[in-house]
Amino acid sequence: DAQTVCRDLLPHSEKTQGEGTEPAESLWTSFADGRVRLRIDNSCPQTPITVHQMFKESLEKYGSLNALASKKNGKWEKITFSEYYCLSRKVAKSFLKLGLERFHSVAILGFNSPEWFISAVGAVFAGGIVTGIYTTNSPEACYYMVHDSKTDIIVVENQKQLDKIMQIWNRLPHLKAVVLYKDSIAERHPNLYTMEEFLELGGDVSDSTLDDIINSQKPNQCCVLIYTSGTTGKPKGAMLSHDNITWTSAHCSRAGGMQPAEVQQESIVSYLPLSHVAAQMYDLWTGIKWGEQVYFAEPDALKGSLINTLKEVQPTSHMGVPRVWEKIMEKLQDASAQSGFMKKKMLSWAMSLSLERHLMGSNSSGLQQLWTRLADYLVLAKIRSALGLSSCQKHFCGAAPLNRETLDFFLGLNITLYEAYGMSETTGPHCLSGPYVYRQHSCGKPPPGCRVKLVDKDAEGNGEICFWGRTVFMGYLNMEDRTKETFDEEGWLHSGDLGKLDKDGFLYVTGRIKDLIITAGGENVPPIPIEDAVKKELPIVSNAMVIGDKKKFLSMFLTLKSVLDPDTSDPTDILTEQARDFCQRSGSKATRVSEIVATRDQEIYRAIQEGIDRVNSTATNRVHCIQKWIVLPRDFSISGGELGPTMKLKRLAVLEKYRNEVDSFYKE
Repeated sequence: DAQTVCRDLLPHSEKTQGEGTEPAESLWTSFADGRVRLRIDNSCPQTPITVHQMFKESLEKYGSLNALASKKNGKWEKITFSEYYCLSRKVAKSFLKLGLERFHSVAILGFNSPEWFISAVGAVFAGGIVTGIYTTNSPEACYYMVHDSKTDIIVVENQKQLDKIMQIWNRLPHLKAVVLYKDSIAERHPNLYTMEEFLELGGDVSDSTLDDIINSQKPNQCCVLIYTSGTTGKPKGAMLSHDNITWTSAHCSRAGGMQPAEVQQESIVSYLPLSHVAAQMYDLWTGIKWGEQVYFAEPDALKGSLINTLKEVQPTSHMGVPRVWEKIMEKLQDASAQSGFMKKKMLSWAMSLSLERHLMGSNSSGLQQLWTRLADYLVLAKIRSALGLSSCQKHFCGAAPLNRETLDFFLGLNITLYEAYGMSETTGPHCLSGPYVYRQHSCGKPPPGCRVKLVDKDAEGNGEICFWGRTVFMGYLNMEDRTKETFDEEGWLHSGDLGKLDKDGFLYVTGRIKDLIITAGGENVPPIPIEDAVKKELPIVSNAMVIGDKKKFLSMFLTLKSVLDPDTSDPTDILTEQARDFCQRSGSKATRVSEIVATRDQEIYRAIQEGIDRVNSTATNRVHCIQKWIVLPRDFSISGGELGPTMKLKRLAVLEKYRNEVDSFYKE
């Protein structure tokens, strides 16, 4: 058990690790064993450290505090930071025993758990590179990442994930072992271990052997691989250095208002995919840096159980991707639609007061603040309690832009969503909002030591966002040309995103260059503002996607809000309460998506056209108007291929899937 391991390992002494980095001339590399020159800025010149050094510093301060908590048989089981560290060392020794080579990968394929965290930290301690794989990946997608990263060992959660690896194992020359950490082994294979068996393997690996490897690590060497979703071509493995991880954990989290445990031990719920940079940084590495207590949600968190976990844990900080916050909003809107007249009135009154006070800020009057506090006490606090967010002081949103309607909805609940902006290539956040750095509808500012600039600005001040600082990644693994394309001659990372800066340095993301529609007439049309406007006008619409690149006019795909299957999280045919309410107000009795699409429901189609007409009436010019549209028979989903793992819209995949519908828009 953890305490026994801790007793065995904690007393040993370790060599003092050398300061500084491995000498390097270049700001980038495409080799796993490469090293880079760090972008150290005078405004934030802290000495670079490794992941192990970060953990040791935290261990001295937080060793006795609880670190990880997971549910077993209905009860929370917790381990302290001392136990966490010792287990990570034990895992590292077992990886070495299995033959993990320096700068080769340990891939982890499973839902968030203590085993995920300990395997990741142990892989780094052992001189390997952590590679998270999405649980939704196909066997072929797993093969690409495992082969590309020279994975020596794969840690899998259950039989379902193991089956994927068994299909590809004979094509993986580097793969030496697989560790199964949740299910028992149904059929024995050579080099397949349970977690219990695996932990015993490293018993004869000495502390000094492991310490020699730990002490040889340098902050400017790779320790984490984050594979991008690969919406255009093969996934790219973004290499993150020790310094990327340790510096970002320290400085970006503090810019967002996260507290060290000496001030307040933060508690968070881990539920978003750890193969995504945002969740891995927020849950795993920042948790180590500041002594946070991490509670692991159930695997069906996004199918409905998350709120139960939040209510039980009462986190002090919570992060969601936009679709998570949007789904919460839609559920609350559904509940409101079903409530009685007085409840609706009270909620509307309270939310309008709260939103107005937030929008006015310090300009709100004393009387207005008094009324808002009363509304919060009578109505809004109860809603936050029902969401499990009563104790939550910081609510973050990352991984994709959040629309204004959702931001304003939560301000109405007296919940300020702090937006973070970055990418896998910036170790997650490069710009952050927080309690002390906030401006509505902005994603904040870069922390000290990081910089942002805009290039190729248009007349309205929109330009491509470029990054500089210690968040900036090392390069793409085995992709020298793609790495060179990403950086300019001065070493600035080009994001491919469009944004504006205000006079105070707050950044506003306005679109993506690749998403920018260039019509046949050469007009540039950013699609997201149009899509957001349509969704705001039409509460029945779940997803709106503008089409029109190299076309004579703009058209649009629409999907309708439907109830999610509780087992699969896939959209069903049944309309949500909010969508049914829209139907009734429009004069339709429809309760299913198929009823509306099959019959081209006259009332609904008329209401949709009227909403689109209202959006068109505010367009800059006719080129920005939606000329044709179609309602698709099913909402977008991960399983359908239209959404990525973090619910981002995969525009190219949608265009390919519905190619016939696109062609029908533009037939002569």
